Amino acid sequence: MAKGPQRRISRAQYETELFRLQAELVKVQEWVRAEGERVVVVFEGRDAAGKGGAIRRVTQYLNPRVARIAALPAPTERERGQWYFQRYVEHLPARGEIVLFDRSWYNRAGVERVMGYCTPEEHRRFLHQCPIFERMLVEDGIALRKYWFSVSDEEQERRFRARRDDPMRRWKLSPTDLDSITRWEDYSRAKDDMMVHTDIPEAPWYVVEGDVKKEARLNMMAHLLSTLDYEEVPVPEIVVPERPPSTGYRRPPRDQATYVPDHVATLIDS
Repeated sequence: MAKGPQRRISRAQYETELFRLQAELVKVQEWVRAEGERVVVVFEGRDAAGKGGAIRRVTQYLNPRVARIAALPAPTERERGQWYFQRYVEHLPARGEIVLFDRSWYNRAGVERVMGYCTPEEHRRFLHQCPIFERMLVEDGIALRKYWFSVSDEEQERRFRARRDDPMRRWKLSPTDLDSITRWEDYSRAKDDMMVHTDIPEAPWYVVEGDVKKEARLNMMAHLLSTLDYEEVPVPEIVVPERPPSTGYRRPPRDQATYVPDHVATLIDS
């Protein structure tokens, strides 16, 4: 199997900087909640470009009631009869929320166009309406950030092969993923066309070099933080109360409840 791209930082450096950035993201979360801000972060890119790993690191220490992931499945028959953006609108944040789109309305500009899941007219309408839609979001006060994770064809193929050979990650491979190898240039043209029409001043695209996953994550997170004018919200002091004296409560006997078997004991004894 071909080796991956050369890493420039050590694992220790990566872990230290990752934790620092995640601590800042917790501050962003508290600022969003306290100030009633609304943040949308769009993650797009080719299959196996590293979007999912970046999202997991961004949300690792965040409160799921504040920061949630929107990863929509294929549209239902009813949704196919709606205005294209309608089902995405339902997932936009209310005050005090952050939404991270693991793929987004840009499906129409990529996989739907390349695989023929939409008509040429639907695709043209999307390219016309998308900038209007995003300007409306920004004008209404939503902080919209769009990241395109870029990966080389050699690295994408290497990751596909790694997934194929790993039973714990094989589920990540779909026929559409594999088909993207033979349609590399079609996806490239679709992406270029998308960028021309939707890289607007109000909501620009930010390209993340994704061949080195760890560096891509750090670069994306650092950039996101740099674009948000957040402030550290004072945290109220938390006092853990003293446990009051017992009033005579007795725990029921163990044989009156069904406990999970001690699987760990079988490992220790073996």
